[in-house]
Amino acid sequence: MKILVVGDGRSTIHEVAVVAAFKKLGHHVEPFYWQSYFVSRYPLVRLWLRFQNKFLIGPTLIKLNSDLIKMADQFEPRLVFVYRGTHITPQTITEIKRRLPDCMVYGYNNDDPFATGHPPWLWRNFLQCVPIYDIVFSYRKHNIPEYSEYDAQRVELLMPWFNPAKDFPRALGVPHNDKFDVIFVGHYENDDRIDHIKRIAESNIIFGLFGPDWERAPKLDWLEKYLPIIPVRDQLYRETIIQSKIALCFLSKLNRDTYTRRCFEIPAMGVFMLCQYSEDLSHLFEDGVDVVFFHNPDDMMEKIDFYMRHSKLREQISENGLMRVIRDKHDIISRMDYVLNFLKR
Repeated sequence: MKILVVGDGRSTIHEVAVVAAFKKLGHHVEPFYWQSYFVSRYPLVRLWLRFQNKFLIGPTLIKLNSDLIKMADQFEPRLVFVYRGTHITPQTITEIKRRLPDCMVYGYNNDDPFATGHPPWLWRNFLQCVPIYDIVFSYRKHNIPEYSEYDAQRVELLMPWFNPAKDFPRALGVPHNDKFDVIFVGHYENDDRIDHIKRIAESNIIFGLFGPDWERAPKLDWLEKYLPIIPVRDQLYRETIIQSKIALCFLSKLNRDTYTRRCFEIPAMGVFMLCQYSEDLSHLFEDGVDVVFFHNPDDMMEKIDFYMRHSKLREQISENGLMRVIRDKHDIISRMDYVLNFLKR
């Protein structure tokens, strides 16, 4: 089957991974990535392109949408899968469906377009496309009724995933050479993660802190010892996490998360996950068996102390977590197979 995947194309964990998963399932897949439209070696042109890319207006947006219509017309896909379609206009989706009446167009967004705190222009195109998509796949349960209020034809849940090609445990027999007692790999956000991390920083725990956007964090004395806090991506992302005894997972308040991609990636790497509690996560994992949940900074510190002193129990929970995400098919191949099942229906 021919599948056209549309997205930004910069991130190997998002639409690029979706392309690879569809190919793994045996389909003829072509990507349409718009990141290349906003690249130039000329400073003034770069500035103009950056403006268009941020505010989603201008001739470059018009051109990429026109090119997408042409590509769909030539490729004649059975499915167009639009990943976080901030740059794709409703006129483009409508025209593709007019030219290819047998083609289904699905929309997916890993962010929460209804949460407060996002720039007002960011989701303009995406939300205008919601009623036109044949199916909108919702990352979060609480977004399903919100999409319906935007007159979505159909809404289905599509949770995040781990990628077996990059999220996998140490090989059997390889000794643990843990560099950190506890690690957090994730973006900065103005929520309670700072309060939690401060408690760790003020202890004797060997702590690793990595991720994007930490330059936006307030200047705090205790945070300076971790500077520069750098993002780790692709192979380095896994290599960094598996060097820890305990990997923390916080849930984004901006996106109103009740689970996140790392909830599946960390167990898939065979690493002990200590995660903020949510009711949704309590249905996906058994607390103290597959993963461990914490409810506040005091609870987190108590559990770090306990599981640091009980290495065998910690390792058993790590193994259980790995088996759980495999058994319950939280991998990207299974997720994309689930998406394709709607075409059969």
